[in-house]
Amino acid sequence: MITLCIDTSHIFLVLALIKDDQIIASIQEECWKKQSEEIFPKLQELMEKAGLGPEDIDQICISKGPGSYTGVRIAMTVAKVFCAMKEIPLYTVGTLDLYAGGKSCRVLLDARGKRAYTCLFENGKRIEEPRAEALEHIETPAECQIIGDGRLAGREDVWPDLAGNFLKVKDSWEKAENVHTVVPEYLKSAQAYLTK
Repeated sequence: MITLCIDTSHIFLVLALIKDDQIIASIQEECWKKQSEEIFPKLQELMEKAGLGPEDIDQICISKGPGSYTGVRIAMTVAKVFCAMKEIPLYTVGTLDLYAGGKSCRVLLDARGKRAYTCLFENGKRIEEPRAEALEHIETPAECQIIGDGRLAGREDVWPDLAGNFLKVKDSWEKAENVHTVVPEYLKSAQAYLTK
């Protein structure tokens, strides 16, 4: 069973190939606002690295957001078209769950306009609902690790191995009953995404 994993929801282009619970090839590159240009060349590079072709993909898992309005849609569109054409399963996982990767932490991803997408996790389980929140309203205890845009809370940015995290959160993957009805999880209005 070969699974292609894709995340384009934030600043990275993440592609991973998982075969029987083992990552056989992956790419994670900072690619802010260039994911749409880079996804197909990098996908080809990934497939060549693994010695596979499109016909070898048995299923796809993507992050469904929250994140960049356009970014979330890039992975989702590619995956939906591919899955529909090949008639293979599509799985989704929440972006914040992916970033947490089974850890106890607060995930903090820049949502612009002095806001962040955030959620607090304990051993990978949500202990609050994911939300888009004004930075001044997000409280994080000093002992709690921040994953993502730590600078928003006066800390260092910490970026996980997102390819590896797809595997770590496999129990959270949700299978789409119909690939055509899969929609991004935005957490704020579309107009708010256009704020610089």
